[in-house]
Amino acid sequence: MAEQGRDFTGTARPFKPKWAQARQSALTMKTRFVLIQTSHAGNVGAVARAMKVMGFEDLVLVQPRWADVLTRPEAIERASGAADVLVRARVVPTLAEALEGIDHVCATAMTPRDFGPPTLSPRTHFEQLRAEAAPKGVAFLFGSERFGMSNQDVWRSHVCLSIPTAPGYGSLNIAAAVQLIAYEWRQQLGAFPVAPAAPVAELADAAQVEAMLAHWEQGLMDIGFLDPAAPKKLMPRLNQIFNRAKLSLQEIHILRGIANAMRKAKGPGAAPSPLD
Repeated sequence: MAEQGRDFTGTARPFKPKWAQARQSALTMKTRFVLIQTSHAGNVGAVARAMKVMGFEDLVLVQPRWADVLTRPEAIERASGAADVLVRARVVPTLAEALEGIDHVCATAMTPRDFGPPTLSPRTHFEQLRAEAAPKGVAFLFGSERFGMSNQDVWRSHVCLSIPTAPGYGSLNIAAAVQLIAYEWRQQLGAFPVAPAAPVAELADAAQVEAMLAHWEQGLMDIGFLDPAAPKKLMPRLNQIFNRAKLSLQEIHILRGIANAMRKAKGPGAAPSPLD
């Protein structure tokens, strides 16, 4: 039985373990993506798109190459429907301003440093955050496409995230890196459900399956496959097959159509069945 506590009214309430409290805090945690000295406007738009598909919208740019980067045509084009993220984004002159309201900073760098915060994979670090007291706000820093992150920016971070890549080649486009980080972080905050490709079909009930089987029994006798004098266990076995299949109403209609075709194969001289 779960341990219980009492609230200020004296009402018993279930005890929440530390990890559950941390996960609940994570669900409302502020998440910010910070691009430092970005040089390509198209990449900014692609980053906005990568953020939006994972449910994030707080984007801050520090000293981008173009002052009007958020409204440049290539940025809007690459955003591909995530222009609202660009509209809400901010451009600031310093990293300190970009990190206002944030108490946990994650640098991203593929080049190992001999000094600085620990280097971890995103999944490993995010699992640690879930198990510990969750911070109020997390920022992910991404450096320039030309030279990555400076040592000074890495040193001010709590952790350096390194995406595991194939040995010998770890070059990632900045938008691809943002997409991977955003995906892993979304899994920890609470993943979005996978949308079904089509509406879930209504399942046939027992009476509809029984009626279809009666139709099939008549059809199988008409084509000579089922001997009514020695039926053995054919119909019960078919019943088990169709039960395992969990037939939809549309599939019942298809099977009854097959039964109708079997009935027509009996020949013009045979008496009609009430199941037709």
